[in-house]
Amino acid sequence: MACTTILVGKKASYDGSTIIARNDDSPSGQFHAKKLAVIQPKDQPRHYKSVISHVEIDLPDNPLRYTSMPNVDKSEGIWAAAGVNEANVSMTATETITSNPRVLGGDPYVNYVAGKGNQKEVKGGIGEEELVVLVLPYIHTAREGVLRLGSLLEQFGTYEPNGIAFSDQDEIWWLETIGGHHWIARKVLDEEYVVMPNQFGMDRFDLNDAFQAKENNLCSADLKDFIAKNHLMLDLKGKLNPREAFGSHDDSDHVYNTPRAWFIERYFNPRTIKWEGEEADYTPESDDIPWSLVPERKITIEDVKYVLSSHYQGTPYDPYSKVNYPEKGKYRPIGISRTSFLSVSQIRPYVKNEYAALEWIAFGSNVFNALIPLYANMVQVPEYFGNTLLKVSSENFYWASRIIGALADPHFGMVGMLIERYQNATAARAHELINKYDEELIKSKETALTIKEANEDLAKMAQEETDKALDKVLYAVSCLMKNGYNRSDN
Repeated sequence: MACTTILVGKKASYDGSTIIARNDDSPSGQFHAKKLAVIQPKDQPRHYKSVISHVEIDLPDNPLRYTSMPNVDKSEGIWAAAGVNEANVSMTATETITSNPRVLGGDPYVNYVAGKGNQKEVKGGIGEEELVVLVLPYIHTAREGVLRLGSLLEQFGTYEPNGIAFSDQDEIWWLETIGGHHWIARKVLDEEYVVMPNQFGMDRFDLNDAFQAKENNLCSADLKDFIAKNHLMLDLKGKLNPREAFGSHDDSDHVYNTPRAWFIERYFNPRTIKWEGEEADYTPESDDIPWSLVPERKITIEDVKYVLSSHYQGTPYDPYSKVNYPEKGKYRPIGISRTSFLSVSQIRPYVKNEYAALEWIAFGSNVFNALIPLYANMVQVPEYFGNTLLKVSSENFYWASRIIGALADPHFGMVGMLIERYQNATAARAHELINKYDEELIKSKETALTIKEANEDLAKMAQEETDKALDKVLYAVSCLMKNGYNRSDN
């Protein structure tokens, strides 16, 4: 899947929360319908079989309740994608990353092979289809998430390269797969943010810490031997740069991946680094754009939404620009047409654990949608977020958002202000409702009921504002139809 991930350490965020966010983008030419679901412990499988790889895995007893963002069409499996469990641990899976021939020659992917004739079926490894289901219900910290997923990768292998984020109230961890069975993971520094644009990301890693104290770095047990055997250390000074050792060096990265990191870091660090001109430290096509930086100011939820909606606004690369720059549309946007959803998990340290986790959700193209928070520790999903069907209907958040985006995109210059007003109105009302219900939850003796009421109010607000935006956008673009005529019939 083509996605973009941002991780924000607690000292880099505006309120001391850990924040992890990811655009879940469908493959080219596809638009996967999504919905929000809550998986109760009784509904979590005790034996899992993958649709894609046919791998079968026994799962532990006593799973936690967790939220999930599954595909509506289950023909290719669950694809739970992102969620928060009742222990306030969040996971997003996955950011599809890259690899290189030396890695894959040393540790090939574990691919499914169908049985034909006398040839027996060969089961594949684990992948994006099932990672959330296999890990999130069983972990109580972000570190536990890394260790559980790492052990599964070593045991079953994977058939694809992926980057996975975990967060709890104190820490964020990022894991990247290496070939079929190997992996590394780093704890995100509290004062930093991380950008991941479909490319092997980590540009530094402390092997000594990973094999000794294991404080900020973790990895598969034989990683040192794997690196040596396959001659993966490329740094002239003998330091491990994971991006160089395990990642890609393709021309396509300079159109598809690196420009996204350039735009986001340019937004958060406009003065500390020179991003443009002949003396630029980094350009959109630089291979060495930092994996993490300390931002020049604290990062808000609105900042996360803005950069994950980017179409290179304010640059010559903006496909919506009124100026016909030669570079217009040159790079793959972050806020792309085929985004299925955006999930932003915010684990707050200043409220009770029962309602500390917020899961902010948007569907469809981020350029045109709105980001709405829900209290993640819920037992029931509001219908507007959970009733997505394959049939198009404006009565759910997914399809209403898709419709607005498709109507607005060809007429961006005309309806852009309507979209901006919609996004600002929902953001303001969302913060207002969260503030209101945080106060009510302090006094509430029935936390679950108050959370249900809060989420229903948030969903009602989202539907009200989305319906208004759809009405206004539909009217505006209807007036632009080519078969219009300025003489009335009455």
